[in-house]
Amino acid sequence: MNYADKLGLMVASLVLFAAVIGAVLLVVSFVERRGTKRVAWYFVGPTVLLVLVGLIYPALRTIWTSFQDANGTKFVGIDNYTTIFTSSDDLIVLRNTVLWVLVAPVVATLVGLVYALVVDGARGEAFAKALIFLPMAISFVGASIIWKFMYEYRFYDPSVQNNPAQIGLVNQVIVWLGGTPQQFLINSPWNNLFLIVVMIWIQAGFAMTILSAAIKAIPSDMVEAARLDGVSTWGMFRFITVPSIRPTLVVVLTTIAIGCLKVFDIVRTMTGGNYGTSVVANEFFDQSFSAGNVGLGAALAVLLFVLVIPIVVYNVRTLRKAEQR
Repeated sequence: MNYADKLGLMVASLVLFAAVIGAVLLVVSFVERRGTKRVAWYFVGPTVLLVLVGLIYPALRTIWTSFQDANGTKFVGIDNYTTIFTSSDDLIVLRNTVLWVLVAPVVATLVGLVYALVVDGARGEAFAKALIFLPMAISFVGASIIWKFMYEYRFYDPSVQNNPAQIGLVNQVIVWLGGTPQQFLINSPWNNLFLIVVMIWIQAGFAMTILSAAIKAIPSDMVEAARLDGVSTWGMFRFITVPSIRPTLVVVLTTIAIGCLKVFDIVRTMTGGNYGTSVVANEFFDQSFSAGNVGLGAALAVLLFVLVIPIVVYNVRTLRKAEQR
């Protein structure tokens, strides 16, 4: 397909979209002239239909497929789920996923909180926040490529004087300090932590932005009263700041945790899931599209969905409690 064909297809798609929207508006206008005011259903109806077709049906189909064999033709009960929790390879996948969920949200939130406290009210606050938030503007794949270069390793022999220069910044710094370069993405299980660093680098800016807004929303009279009472800086943080922003902290933690449960791009781009770094989302992709085991792939997808639900429910409840205060 050449450039002209692509341009024509894009124009045709835009025209078709405009025609559909125009048709919906004409129907609504006609119904209103007939005296019917409940036109919301004419907008909700298509949305409900799309949710049923694009979300509910695929979810039910995936659940059913998770109880079938590799070809998706024979019912095997819970065999696929048994495999997930008994296979040594899948247990490593679950371990890595738990590691991501436990480490990345906590560290990213703590780093974001420190950023928010340090730059709050400082000179050049807007510029500092923009720099810290900048990684959020980079896609996960782009950030993964950047950090893959950061971790790049070249063969190094301490007994040789003229070793090739290290491309990776991290290893070059190690050489400057007199150390030996390391293959950060190969050595398990530490390579998982080096992958998690990428997620922390991306999400710290998000945490900082949300928490900074929450800190600025703390009532000034509460802060002044605490200062008049002689509360120390640590006391202000412990008894004023943290209790006031606790709902926001929970939202930030759970939001990043959900992202870590679904993490795929970073692992796929940097290691491909090799060297003991695979996670549930990456294993689901491998089993479904590489190994051709649609039953096990569907079971992994269902497991991922089940793991996300409690975090979402807890997040919603926390937000509701915060709104009722």
